[in-house]
Amino acid sequence: MSEELLIRHCSPTLAGMKTGSMFTSAIDSESQLLRDVQAFNRRLREKGVRIVPLRVRDDRALLYLYRPSRLREDLRHETARRILENCGYRPEHPGGCISCLRQRMQADADFPHEVGLFLGYPPEDVCGFIEQNAAHYKCVGCWKVYGDEDKAKRTFAKYRKCTDVYCRQFAAGKTVERLTVAG
Repeated sequence: MSEELLIRHCSPTLAGMKTGSMFTSAIDSESQLLRDVQAFNRRLREKGVRIVPLRVRDDRALLYLYRPSRLREDLRHETARRILENCGYRPEHPGGCISCLRQRMQADADFPHEVGLFLGYPPEDVCGFIEQNAAHYKCVGCWKVYGDEDKAKRTFAKYRKCTDVYCRQFAAGKTVERLTVAG
């Protein structure tokens, strides 16, 4: 797993703008992946960021980089709690929610619809996605929008700009640790 992948796919989370990000990485072995994850967690722990593998299939791993404090806060939202409880999660236990998400990801080839709650998407958009079967959305960016379209478009633009800036700074020699905002 490379630092470049983290920067390209997780910049808004590293910058403290977003709760979490998911990305896929090629892997040589599951044991090497676990060593890489442990090393990144040691490096980013003091910044309030964690990374966990959600699913490993063949030579690819789906990884989740997140801010535990933001996730805990996000899962307190009434709509988020309702969605998660309906799916069998216990939102008062964020670590348990990640374990449940991991089990759901490993058991099914598709992404569970509630995954957006782990990424910081607005709960009303996650709810709309579930209720509308991914149809009848207002616009699409990082997610399908069912609620405040203008706010979502501004957020999408901020995420794109953040990623562009982080990619340039990384290319200029800044490390992941220096680019990660403490929080």
